[in-house]
Amino acid sequence: MSDELKAVARERVGKGAARATRREGLVPGVIYGDKKPPLSIALPAKETAIAANDSSFMARVIDLDVDGKTHSVIAKDVQRDPVKDFVIHVDFLRVGKGSTLTVNVPVNFINEEAAPGLTRGGVLNIVRHEVECDVPGNAVPEFLEADLTGLDIGDGIHISAVKLPEGVVPTISDRDFTIATIAAPAALKSEDEGDTDAATDEGAEAGAEDGDSTTE
Repeated sequence: MSDELKAVARERVGKGAARATRREGLVPGVIYGDKKPPLSIALPAKETAIAANDSSFMARVIDLDVDGKTHSVIAKDVQRDPVKDFVIHVDFLRVGKGSTLTVNVPVNFINEEAAPGLTRGGVLNIVRHEVECDVPGNAVPEFLEADLTGLDIGDGIHISAVKLPEGVVPTISDRDFTIATIAAPAALKSEDEGDTDAATDEGAEAGAEDGDSTTE
């Protein structure tokens, strides 16, 4: 997926210039990579905030228009104000032809209604909201789909069960890691714990009675 943002080139750089850019209602940024010189830019604050607040912002290629020239980039770092949380700087990496990128791809879970464990009141325990993958620069997936069909309480879904787009490879390759599990509902856990406690108490009482008879 490719989105569009507009920006203008910045001639001045440094902390003072960055503060001046923000006072103008713009967000300072930089484009780097692909064996080309870094390009300092300024982006409109409102549009940048909307884009950066999207969960897939750092996992998709953006057509960044800088003074009429389009740059294919992907966001690599978003800095925010530690108090007010608004975007104060964005780093973009150029996406060159034939390049491979390492990105965190969000995971979408589908067919929850077809998972017996969930319809019985189980809880979806998401282990990984995102999966780090090596992906083709010209085909960055917006998300991965994890199908929950048929999963019951106690079951889990692993990366091997996720159909990956062509050219997409998880960076973790030495194990079939877990994406999510279906946990028992709290009420069921409480019942199980109650049963265990009752069995323990009964065993303790029986042991005490046996001890008493031995003493007599």
